[in-house]
Amino acid sequence: MTVPAINYIAVVLATLSSMVVGSIWYTPKVFGNYWMKKSGVTPSGDAKDAIRPIVVTVIVSFITAWVLAGAIWISFDFYGGSFLVNALLTAAILWAGFTAARFITHDQFDGRPPGLTLLNSAHELVTVLVMALIIGVWPPA
Repeated sequence: MTVPAINYIAVVLATLSSMVVGSIWYTPKVFGNYWMKKSGVTPSGDAKDAIRPIVVTVIVSFITAWVLAGAIWISFDFYGGSFLVNALLTAAILWAGFTAARFITHDQFDGRPPGLTLLNSAHELVTVLVMALIIGVWPPA
């Protein structure tokens, strides 16, 4: 059994990129107001209330980046070719098959508006593609 080669510097940078993407995506001037309205979120105004969600986001973003890096390596090892192209295609395929499919399913049962499903799914696509771009331009040595 071969263990996937992973560049952990790229994984950490990809983790941080998810925070940047989310900060821009959900800012009130971009999609934040729509997201808050459709998801029923009302900010408390207390910065301490953001600590737990931020910590959770960093942890799960690291896991996502790490798993994505491993999947990218497996794809590259199997198909060959460009590491960057494998990274972007792997991210898009995993997003479609796991993230988007699960968002759509759960949001149907939760009765969430289709626009909210589209917004959150698109955010996840942008997030994993940026992660894949970072991982793809810094392949493991």
